Amino acid sequence: MGEAERGDAAPRLYVSFYCVNGHETRPAFAADALVPESWDCPRCGLPASMDAENPPPPPRIQPYKTHLAYVKERRTEVEAAAILTEALTTLRARRASGEVIY
Repeated sequence: MGEAERGDAAPRLYVSFYCVNGHETRPAFAADALVPESWDCPRCGLPASMDAENPPPPPRIQPYKTHLAYVKERRTEVEAAAILTEALTTLRARRASGEVIY
């Protein structure tokens, strides 16, 4: 199919985005479209901006927290000791009564 059958191509705008690793990305936008301020670099996945001199810094990645770390954020040592004592008392009472506990 040629241009005559498809019609004219829409006018396009090519914008350069730069990431902190120095990669340049040039996506095409419609000439009348809003151009976003940031774009994800397809090579490294970091955010990129149109300012080649000051690209955005890489996002801070929060370290993985265990379940225990989240529990310790919500409970004090005194509360934890009270809950443990209560749970052990209940467990020992169930064992003393002859209940099978797995």
